[in-house]
Amino acid sequence: MELEEHADAPAFLVAAASVLDADEARHNLIYGICSTLVDVPDAYPEARLWTIRDDSVVGAALMTPPFNIVVARPLDEEALRFAAHALHERSLRPPGVTGAIPEVDVFADAWQGLAGVGKRLRMSQGVYAAERANAPAGVAGGPRTADLDDRELVVEWLRAFQDEALEDAPHIDLEAAVERRLKSETNGFVFWAEGSKPVSLCGYGGRTPHGVRIGPVYTPPEHRRRGYGSAVTAHVTKQQLESGLDYCFLYTDLANPTSNRIYMQIGYERVCDSAEYAFERPGSNPEGV
Repeated sequence: MELEEHADAPAFLVAAASVLDADEARHNLIYGICSTLVDVPDAYPEARLWTIRDDSVVGAALMTPPFNIVVARPLDEEALRFAAHALHERSLRPPGVTGAIPEVDVFADAWQGLAGVGKRLRMSQGVYAAERANAPAGVAGGPRTADLDDRELVVEWLRAFQDEALEDAPHIDLEAAVERRLKSETNGFVFWAEGSKPVSLCGYGGRTPHGVRIGPVYTPPEHRRRGYGSAVTAHVTKQQLESGLDYCFLYTDLANPTSNRIYMQIGYERVCDSAEYAFERPGSNPEGV
């Protein structure tokens, strides 16, 4: 086998097509990251993109430091073990690995043995897809598209979302990311508002060949348990599907059964499970990962 590194996202997508296209929903995160790199090449200036080739391409992975390496489901079960060895030999030091199960565990277990590290589960997630959307009834208020005048509020709410949901995981540069989305024609944010007051927020972005990823979804604590998050997610999902897309994708925290149930009521179906691991050296402080 051979590990090939690609200069940019378009080259990677062409090379990895046979792997990624085999399961678009499963690989929506990789597609979404590449979509950002195509639109804004300097969004992740240290991005690394690889395919694993035997007689043909049988595996794919990417990393956008400081975030985890993300692995695709390989066409050859040995591809990710080979990739772990090849990347270790090239002195790569990923902070962790993210991907669907079981491929994420294949890479993580191989990396543990090579690098002498442990793996700590940061989050177990469900990957969901929807081809239709059911709006919840009886929710007060309505949708409003966020614009550049809403930058400060969007950043404030997303910072609260990061602090609440992502714990010790690396955080994105929110100001830059929000600016990109608000200026984009294909990515953005929608508020649910009562009158003129926003009470919930849903983002969308990260295009795939036939879909888009929905999220993050955030409702401030004082506005929760009133259906706002469900309503705005259903609206954004319906809006994106009616724009001509075939699918909407989202990730859920499997430790939160309420949110998983809500998304299924909207119309999402679970397609696979995913895990995010942090690699830690023995005796390290998890908060410093």
